Amino acid sequence: MRRIAQVIRVKPEKLGLYLQLHKNPWKAVSEQIERCNIRNYSIYLFGDQLFSYFEYVGEDYDGDMARMATHEETKLWWSLTDPCQQPVEGAREGEWWHEIEEVFHQD
Repeated sequence: MRRIAQVIRVKPEKLGLYLQLHKNPWKAVSEQIERCNIRNYSIYLFGDQLFSYFEYVGEDYDGDMARMATHEETKLWWSLTDPCQQPVEGAREGEWWHEIEEVFHQD
């Protein structure tokens, strides 16, 4: 199992829409997340930053993320959520959600 944490900025003028969308996530999108081996997925808000945490239980992360990106309902969901977001300063070229380094973990 791989623990993954990521950050992205939420546009202040889009925060209400983003929160409303996540109050009732689409079943097809949630099911695709599960099929792509993501478990224990959470998104938190701090100021204008979103922090996500999930556990990846598969064996081909890049392949599963590519499969997620081809799912029609997920692409539609992202067409609504992506305009609410923008990469954080320091994100790598082409990176949307910026993966951050784990510095401590205790079970």
